[in-house]
Amino acid sequence: MSSASGADNDHAKEAALYEQQLSKIGQVRAALGKLSGKSALYCSDGSVARYLIARNWDVKKATKMLMKTLKWRSEYKPDEIRWDDISDEAATGKIYRSDYFDKSGRSILVMRPSCQNTKKAKGQVRYLVYCMENAILNLPPGQDQMVWLIDFAGFGMSHLSLHVTKLTADVLQGHYPERLGVAILYNAPRVFESFWKMASPILEPKTRNKVKFVYPDNPETDKIMEDLFNMDELECAFGGRSQASFNINDFAARMREDDNKMPLFWSPENSALASEPYLMKNHGSQQCSSGLKTEEIALDKIEETENLSEKSEESESTSEEKEETEVASEERGQTEILSEKRHETETGSVKDETENRSEKKEETESSTVKLTTSKGEGITSSEKGASSSDP
Repeated sequence: MSSASGADNDHAKEAALYEQQLSKIGQVRAALGKLSGKSALYCSDGSVARYLIARNWDVKKATKMLMKTLKWRSEYKPDEIRWDDISDEAATGKIYRSDYFDKSGRSILVMRPSCQNTKKAKGQVRYLVYCMENAILNLPPGQDQMVWLIDFAGFGMSHLSLHVTKLTADVLQGHYPERLGVAILYNAPRVFESFWKMASPILEPKTRNKVKFVYPDNPETDKIMEDLFNMDELECAFGGRSQASFNINDFAARMREDDNKMPLFWSPENSALASEPYLMKNHGSQQCSSGLKTEEIALDKIEETENLSEKSEESESTSEEKEETEVASEERGQTEILSEKRHETETGSVKDETENRSEKKEETESSTVKLTTSKGEGITSSEKGASSSDP
């Protein structure tokens, strides 16, 4: 009897907690006010709950966080990014969604830092956002999280970027809360350990606890992979038995198909596809006040770093514009100098030619005068008169 009574009591507590959580979801909705379009579709019960979980069920802080995301989505338009916009980033297979799922039906994003092929952080983050949206699009009903499989083969110091890591953490924690189920760091080298010590504090404790270091031929970590994945489907690069590898043409074809599905996902006529009810899960009932403060500090640091980065980019852009202006000015100056020299040369040539003609004319006239004078010497006045009457 006592065990049955205890079970009933636990069930009653769980039901009460669930009702309390539903009430808080309603409070967030009331605080947000009337929404329309994609914002209304985005703020499903399940979505609102993820923000509450990220803020330990604090209605005010969850509302503030969600409002930031709604503003970000309206400006960044992540659901409107298409394959042709980011295909250059995807060429090497540095991030791609696998064509298989884990045992829980979660989408899998494979990441290979050593395959980085671009330098601009904004382009890299934009491609990550595209992949995140695509992974969410392909989640089965009842599943709201994904898996990251990070392969460190060929990884070196040149592939480290604390700035990109912070931007990634900002996107993940700020706009995709509770979307990451687990991140597998496969065969990470020792050089990564010092970097992890610097990067891990920017992650909220719950996110950091989802990171698992896995090494080949290690019985303990092998079990992690076996529990999570069907080993026949898992790529051999991660200890699985599948010989399949990344093929850019196959991946591009899949992404273009999904691009056509995305507008339907966000269509008001198909709102059920873009929203899901809130179902209480283990991670949903946890209360962790210590994690909240750490995450807020982390996000503040990220925002500060991003602001400094933006200022730096603006400064670089201004410097480039100034340099271009100076170059253009210098080119104009050189053109003007050449034009002046040409004008002087042409003017000088005309002047010289005119003077030469004048001198020649004077010489001719002088010669004529001399010749006339020479012929006229010794001729008398009468002869001049006679001479003038000759035909």
